[in-house]
Amino acid sequence: MFFNLNKKSMPLIGAIAIAFAAMLWGIDGVLLRPSLYHLDVAVVVFLEHAIAFCYMALLLVIERKELKKLDLKDWGSFAWVGLFGGAIGTMAITSALFFVGFIQLSVVILLQKLQPVFAITLAAIVLKEKPKKNFFVWASLAVIGSYFVTFGFSQPVLSIENKTFIAAALSLLAAFAFGSSTVFSKNAIKKVNFRVGTYLRFGVTTLIMLAIILFTGRLQNFTAVVPANIMTLILIAFTTGGAAIFIYYYGLKRVTASKSTIYELAFPATAIILEYIIYGKTLSIGQWLGAALMLFAIYKIVSVKV
Repeated sequence: MFFNLNKKSMPLIGAIAIAFAAMLWGIDGVLLRPSLYHLDVAVVVFLEHAIAFCYMALLLVIERKELKKLDLKDWGSFAWVGLFGGAIGTMAITSALFFVGFIQLSVVILLQKLQPVFAITLAAIVLKEKPKKNFFVWASLAVIGSYFVTFGFSQPVLSIENKTFIAAALSLLAAFAFGSSTVFSKNAIKKVNFRVGTYLRFGVTTLIMLAIILFTGRLQNFTAVVPANIMTLILIAFTTGGAAIFIYYYGLKRVTASKSTIYELAFPATAIILEYIIYGKTLSIGQWLGAALMLFAIYKIVSVKV
């Protein structure tokens, strides 16, 4: 039966959940976030997390007993996730998208090329996850494939004059932030279910972003937010934002952090496909070959027992 799930099927279900969440993030970057281009980045990140947490708050109250399971170290993990995965990572990737005016999405997707490097390294150090050698071979091929998905065979031009350099730097910051967040998310949700993990991730990020806005004097920037923006942010909260993280944590409970960061490469694949469908940007031969290599590597990773 389809619903008769056993332990052997858990890793596959986790992989599908994480890849699906990553696809939602790709949709966010191409279809939803561009309409918020005129707003302050901190305001956007605060509102998307605050709106999501507001509809989660009641559920957190219902499951508040789960919070008793957490000690100081666990709260530290959630603080890291909220600061890096929520605040810094989201601000960095949003700033990069805003900076290039959503015209050069491939540059911003650079983060997906290096995120696995940070996550796999930190997973080995923090979580003591030690995949077999084959895992690193396929992980390396996935990273290489992601590079060609992003740039093809052309030489990436990074200069301070053409905005690409700054966008790339922001993407690298996001790569570290999201990569480390993957590892600490796995650590944070060891004692609580994926639902409580999602609530706390958004709650902590909301508080951090509120502090950033207050201490940097950005309250006046809320005046630029119009009803259409609120509707977009609500849509993000219920789909590519809150719902996506909810699905992501569901998957993360079932796979290792090292594998999770590879499944998240569905994000750049989705973004590039949507760019072609929506904006008519055709992939080069190098990008198609990179996509094929990346997907093949992800398939092999799923089949590697670690």
